[in-house]
Amino acid sequence: MRDQVACDVLVAGSGAGAFSAAITACHHGLDVLMVEKEPLFGGTTCYSAGVIWIPGSAQAKAAGIKDGPAEALRYLESIAGNRLDRARAEAFLATGPEMLAFLEANTPVRYGLVPAWADYEPELPGGSNGGRSLAPDVFDGRQLGKRFDQLRPPLASMMLLGGMMVGRTDLPHLYNMLRVPKSAWHAVRMFARYGRDRLGWKRGTRLTNGNGLIAALALAAQEKGIPLWLEAPLISLVHEGGRIAGAIVRRDGRDVEIRARRGVVLACGGFAGDAALKARLYAHVADGRAHQSLPPATNSGDGIRIATGAGAAFHEDVHHAAAWTPVSHLPQPDGTKLPYPHFIDRGKPGYIAIDRRGKRFVNEAKSYHVFVPAMIEACRGDAQTECWNICDHTAIRRWGLGAAPPRPARLTPYLDSGYIISGATPEELAARLGIDPAGLAATIRSYNDGARRGEDSEFGRGTDAYQRFNGAPGHAPNPCVAPLDRPPYYAVRLVPGDIGTFAGLRTDASARVLDKDGQPIAGLYAAGNDMASVMGGTYPGAGITIGPALTFGYIAGRHLAGKD
Repeated sequence: MRDQVACDVLVAGSGAGAFSAAITACHHGLDVLMVEKEPLFGGTTCYSAGVIWIPGSAQAKAAGIKDGPAEALRYLESIAGNRLDRARAEAFLATGPEMLAFLEANTPVRYGLVPAWADYEPELPGGSNGGRSLAPDVFDGRQLGKRFDQLRPPLASMMLLGGMMVGRTDLPHLYNMLRVPKSAWHAVRMFARYGRDRLGWKRGTRLTNGNGLIAALALAAQEKGIPLWLEAPLISLVHEGGRIAGAIVRRDGRDVEIRARRGVVLACGGFAGDAALKARLYAHVADGRAHQSLPPATNSGDGIRIATGAGAAFHEDVHHAAAWTPVSHLPQPDGTKLPYPHFIDRGKPGYIAIDRRGKRFVNEAKSYHVFVPAMIEACRGDAQTECWNICDHTAIRRWGLGAAPPRPARLTPYLDSGYIISGATPEELAARLGIDPAGLAATIRSYNDGARRGEDSEFGRGTDAYQRFNGAPGHAPNPCVAPLDRPPYYAVRLVPGDIGTFAGLRTDASARVLDKDGQPIAGLYAAGNDMASVMGGTYPGAGITIGPALTFGYIAGRHLAGKD
């Protein structure tokens, strides 16, 4: 006879959506249990920037930014078209600011507005030139005590010196630490703190990005007495009386039946680790092309598979099945390679991306989600889906290239490992890459002609607020454009990747999972990447995955508590 445990709410997963649901339900008096299949908690959120897209936040209002649900909905309709679930979008926009205010009032979570962080398509109707994206504050991981070692670290390729986190707001200081005294002092404090941390901790405890967000949420859950079982995978759901009444979880080699009086929330991270489902939904993967998923490999669609087995509907009619980003691979001394997502360098002045013909194929300063489909299309007739991010010596020493940081860091290790390839001329670089030398030389000549005037006549780099945000502040006349004219030249190979999945369980505006007839399955909820994208598989702005994850986790918690 299997063991039994009773609670009001069972939450499967430990990312942003899971913690939001658990903390909200607990706040309203419910007995909550969280279960996580991995020995580490935090899921994909720990790999993320932790940014949230919340139009109309209290922070935006305090900054005098005039925005509201109507304008934001207009933007989502512009970008997602008929694939936008209007009811869920309206629920998200109406509840997002309330969710953020709740977390800031009842947990250590704190967010700061990034006023210049524009929507990714700011020129579309309803688009914004800034004020909808917020970044999490730095969090002191030492507050977690012994639980800190169970917090999933960020991607290893995204940390400096083997364990120091760098947040988005740290980057300008690191880029300018040799030029601006204030930035130099900021960098000194970062490195000094990291040095002290390594005397007693396995990595730095100055947590930024999604790591800091999860640590703050975990501390709140810990203080509220919410149990979190690690290495406790969800096996199946328990049906009783026409509803989901709990689940079977494997713990310490034994199956435990957890009776959930109010319901179960699935927040298991989507299906980025499910090779079969990716092959069905990602066309380039079905064709045998290279692809690198960045979420934990154990995000293998457990919640989706178990829910669909219980009659839930899987929604795949989305613009894109996943959130795309280009990825490079950083060789390691042991022969393995670490993935590195290219979010920022493509938009800086002095960089272009080219295919094996040596030709550009996209406005490199557009979002990562736009870049990858353009890469796939450019490589449609090629043996591999790949491209190269190219720059000159001025650019690489100023901004770095992928995982290779700018001056004063050394380039030699990255050249010696083969991560970066260099050439004294464009033709020599192309020969070393195995691509068309004449094509690359002609592309650079053509690009440089306009770049010297700050123009990109082919693709229009730097022509909207989002592109300029990712460019180089103060670089005139165009923060995204500079000629590639100082040898040697450098390249890093990019392949398609994803940072999470967009297809998922069909849900309603209350985060309830729906069956194939569109009816709610009593007692079953979903949040995060287990839930189909509220944006219809589009990527309108920074934070459009974690913002909805937190919001629909909050909505689920309130609904379970009978507050909505």
